[in-house]
Amino acid sequence: MEFKEYPDREMLALSVADRIAGQLGQHLRTSPTASLCVPGGTSPIPVFETLSGADIDWDRVTIFLGDERWVDGEHKRSNGRLLRRHLLRDRAAAASHIDLYTGDERPEDAADALSQRITEHLPITVALLGMGNDMHTASLFPGGDRLAEALASDAPPLMAIHAPGAEEPRLTLTRPVLSKAIHLHLLIMGPEKREALERAQKLDPLEAPIRAFLDAATVHWAE
Repeated sequence: MEFKEYPDREMLALSVADRIAGQLGQHLRTSPTASLCVPGGTSPIPVFETLSGADIDWDRVTIFLGDERWVDGEHKRSNGRLLRRHLLRDRAAAASHIDLYTGDERPEDAADALSQRITEHLPITVALLGMGNDMHTASLFPGGDRLAEALASDAPPLMAIHAPGAEEPRLTLTRPVLSKAIHLHLLIMGPEKREALERAQKLDPLEAPIRAFLDAATVHWAE
């Protein structure tokens, strides 16, 4: 694990966006396409807004979320809504987008078809993760009903998961897909998240799912 501390959140957002753009651009110099996996929530919004203006060949990049709440795409809790408003704009509007919300009644009904679509873009070129104070990442929550399956080495790319810490059913990328990203970043802010990160390093992934990704990750933190 590489740990990077920034003097403030603005510098963190600018630096992370620049790092991601650089890694995507470098990959595109030797490969026809690239893929970018990003988290939901409000923390990455400043990164998204900076990254959206990066001068790279976005029409060769496919973007998808690490997880989605099973709500309509215009619902205020939709990660896809956030993505469309803050990243899929400006130059990045040219990127392809795999929407994890399909309109099916249950996330279980969409998992197989979406897994096939995601598989076409593996390994992920750049994956940006977030983390909750409970040490979950994507929708890999402690206490999730299928957490052990989603952390297994033979897990499918996407799985539906229900957890006490989640208000609605979720669809999430799994450990094998996220951990095998060529470049893996974790974005956290504030003292509570740093303390949670320190705790997670001493726990099993079933207790602290983010632990499954730390060894390969570059962690970006600001107060």
